[in-house]
Amino acid sequence: MGAHTIFQAGETRTVLDGVRRIVRTLHESSRAAEKTLGLSGAQLFVLQTLADAPGLSLNALAERTHTHQSSVSTVVSRLVERGLVLRAPSADDGRRLELRVSAEGRRLVGRAPDAAQARLIHAIEQLAPEKRRVLARALLELTQKMDVDRHAAVMFFDHSERKGKRTIRG
Repeated sequence: MGAHTIFQAGETRTVLDGVRRIVRTLHESSRAAEKTLGLSGAQLFVLQTLADAPGLSLNALAERTHTHQSSVSTVVSRLVERGLVLRAPSADDGRRLELRVSAEGRRLVGRAPDAAQARLIHAIEQLAPEKRRVLARALLELTQKMDVDRHAAVMFFDHSERKGKRTIRG
C-alpha cells in the first residue's frame, strides 16, 4: 500500500468516524426524548423550535428547522394529535395558520433534554461560510455517488409511516 492510499484510508476513516459520532449523538438524543417524554427526536426538535418562536407558520417552521415543509408537516400533525401543538388562524391574516405550543407542550419542553438537531444546526452555522459551502457540496456529491440523492430528506429520527417511501420527483 502506497503512502497516498494509506493517507486516503485515514481520511475516509476520519469522515466515517465524524458521521458515526453525529448519527450516534442524534440517536441518543432521540432515545432520551422517547424515554423521558414519549416523543421522537423530530417531535422534540419541532416542539422546542416552536416554543422558542411561537406563532410560526408551517413554512416558517420548515425554514427554521432547515427541513422540507412536507416533513415538518407530518411531525406537526402528530404533535397536534397529542395536544402538544395548537393551530389557529393568524390575527393578521385569517387565511394563515399559526402554530403554538400548548400548555402541556410547554410543560414537556420545560423538562426536555436538548435536541441534538439544534446543536448540529448551530455547529454548522458556526462554520466559516466557505467551509459550510465546501461541506454542502461534498455531502451533495457523496449522496449522488451513493445514489441516495433522490431519497426524501426527512427529519432525523422521524418515525412516520411515510418515511423512506417518498422520493423527490424531478
